[in-house]
Parts: sequence; structure tokens; C-alpha cells
Amino acid sequence: MRKQKPVKDSFVIMTELVLPNDTNTLNNLMGGRMMHLMDIAAAISAQRHSNRIVVTASVDNVSFQAGIKLGSVITLQAQVTRAFSSSMEVHIEAWSEDVPNGTKFKSNEAFFTFVAVDQSGRPIDVPEAVPETENEVNLYEGALRRRQLRLVLAGRLHPRDANELKALFELE
Repeated sequence: MRKQKPVKDSFVIMTELVLPNDTNTLNNLMGGRMMHLMDIAAAISAQRHSNRIVVTASVDNVSFQAGIKLGSVITLQAQVTRAFSSSMEVHIEAWSEDVPNGTKFKSNEAFFTFVAVDQSGRPIDVPEAVPETENEVNLYEGALRRRQLRLVLAGRLHPRDANELKALFELE
């Protein structure tokens, strides 16, 4: 039996200030910089869950809600949603805050997949993720469908074998 670990143990909060070097010519945070920050926060979350070195395997669609201005404070929150044998799905949200104006909005949300590896770079088993709150359970339950969709899109799983996805499209 695999070791179990509550998903709350993987929770990460990371805060950054948008500085001039982080912005484009419109004084908005560069998208690549946001992706970099999201990858770091999500990797820390996966490491906390697995207690292993992790590598990024995939990133789901990352959409940008609105420009994040120079001087804004970015808060990233990441947490493992589910662990498979050696891979972990991590949900991450990014919030932008204009402190002087007292405004805050969710700027980004995505799912990252990480694989835990040993010192030689070979995949290694990770603990099972145990959800406890209603939100954690909802993310956990959707993780298998998201995983199957990623595998189908990557050509690593034939659509006919994606049982969780087929259930979404079966008509009665």
C-alpha cells in the first residue's frame, strides 16, 4: 500500500512584487515571467508532497485575465490535487493586487503536472494525495479526467481508452 499524505501539506503561498525588469513595454508583467513564477510555486508544492526532486511534465491552458501592472503584488497559491504513481497534478491560482487602490483580482489559473524522480532522473513513486475539504475533493475527483485528456492530446492514450472522458460524452 502506498503511503498517504493530506493535500493540505503541499500548500504553497508565494508573493512577488512586479518590478520594472519583469514588465513589457506597456508596463505589464510579461507572460513568460508569470509562467516562471507559477512553475516555481507549483514545483515547490509537488516537492512538499513527494519529498523528491520533481520535473515539470506538462502545463494546461494558462489564460491571462487582464494585464498586471508594474508595482502590483502577485500572490500565487499552489496545492497538489491528486497523485498518481510518480506524477502529481498541481492546481495553481495567481492573484494580482494593487495595494494603493485596494483592488485584487484572479489573474491566472492552471494545472501543472510534475513527475518525481530519483537522483538518476528516473520516475519514482509518490504518496497518495488525500483530500479533506470539499474544494480539495472536487479538484481530486476531476484530476483523473484532466489527466486522461492530457494523455489523449499528447497521443499517449487512445480516446477509446479514456473511460473517464467517455462518461462525459455518453448520451442516454
